[in-house]
Amino acid sequence: MTGPWGNLPRNFAAELRPEQKTLAAEIIREIRAAVPEFSRPLAGKFGTGIQHGVETALAEFGDLVEGTAQPDPARLRVYRSLGRGELAEGRSLDALQAAYRIGARVAWRRYARVARRRGLNSEQLATLAEAVFAHIDEIAAASVQGYVEARADRAGALGRSRHRLLALLLAGASAEEIEQAATAADWPLPRRVACVALDAPTAERPRGERLPDPVLAALDQPEPHLLVPEPELYLDDLRVVQALAGRGAVVGPAVPLHQAADSLRWARLVRARLPLPPQQPVDCRDRLPDLLLLADPALVRLIAEHRLAPLAGLTAKQRERLAATLSAWLRTEHGTAPEVAARLGIHPQTARRRLHRVQELFGPALTSPDARFELEIALRAAP
Repeated sequence: MTGPWGNLPRNFAAELRPEQKTLAAEIIREIRAAVPEFSRPLAGKFGTGIQHGVETALAEFGDLVEGTAQPDPARLRVYRSLGRGELAEGRSLDALQAAYRIGARVAWRRYARVARRRGLNSEQLATLAEAVFAHIDEIAAASVQGYVEARADRAGALGRSRHRLLALLLAGASAEEIEQAATAADWPLPRRVACVALDAPTAERPRGERLPDPVLAALDQPEPHLLVPEPELYLDDLRVVQALAGRGAVVGPAVPLHQAADSLRWARLVRARLPLPPQQPVDCRDRLPDLLLLADPALVRLIAEHRLAPLAGLTAKQRERLAATLSAWLRTEHGTAPEVAARLGIHPQTARRRLHRVQELFGPALTSPDARFELEIALRAAP
């Protein structure tokens, strides 16, 4: 292993080794005094890791000076383990990096005393300082690697847990299964959810948008979809808005958690059966009557055939005009000719003539609430 330690006298290592035991204790004592995160009793896995890390680093430095150090994956694992431990403790690497700086400073102070006692000149002292801090830089780099690896492992495991949770939610799993899976996925159970049906990713718009952490996503499936918890909050999140834009997104109705599969089914139904704008997401809350009509197309056709039978003997143009007039009449507040005319953009007298014809054709059905409801269903479903 090359480095500044190669410029030190090889037999200087023999002067350093007797210091290692007391030096390790001094380093740990000063770290615990200066870094609050390491001030607790060094018990269990935490204490063992710190003690072993310091002792390994000191022994390795002696080997480096002596020129006998060999690449040793086991030693690197010690430092990587310290990085992993910081993630497990829920901390950043700041505390560990501070501990390394303190350790390097204490070691240099002790080594410098030994060097002066040994008679090393000022140039060799400078080399010794460079060697100490180069060594601590390598140790710190290994810890960073361990931290990054642990974070990637955790993200992968969490991602798998959340994919499983999403599958269970959409499969209608039991409340107990959902609770257990949510705990494993670190996902607080929401009161309400909304599912979103999406286009498959394209070369122009690949998958991989960064979404808020609570949003569950299945973007690598033939029919990509999201599950958005507390939709009144997260559907307005800019990251969600950006992810849905230009993806043919249909947002299903907000429902209790146990109805998540219904929300996705309704979103997919609207997406498959209704013309949609290409860029902006469609919210099923604005299309609930359409959803109702799509729920049983055969039944809707039966209602239409029955209720619109009076129009069957007319020409196509006459059917179209009278159907539009009847629909406008059903949707106006009072059903007056001026209201119908305003809705259709025609003269009130024309509206009166058409309404008279509608009355002739449909007669008593126009005064029955049930019949009027079925007429509106039939007219909304008409192509």
